[in-house]
Amino acid sequence: MSDDVTDRDYCLVGSDRPPKADGPPYAACVQCQEPTEYPESYKGITLCPVCEWREAERTSCSG
Repeated sequence: MSDDVTDRDYCLVGSDRPPKADGPPYAACVQCQEPTEYPESYKGITLCPVCEWREAERTSCSG
């Protein structure tokens, strides 16, 4: 692999992530209503870091 590989180069669940916000206001998590890392103006499903982690655990391969 080359040194210029980023997180976006890997196959991720929900790879259509919104851009991270530079500061408030932040979008609310659709599951727990806590602030996320994403801008409030983003239209779509946003999850806070905790719910993102739980969703990744839930949808990961267990085999």
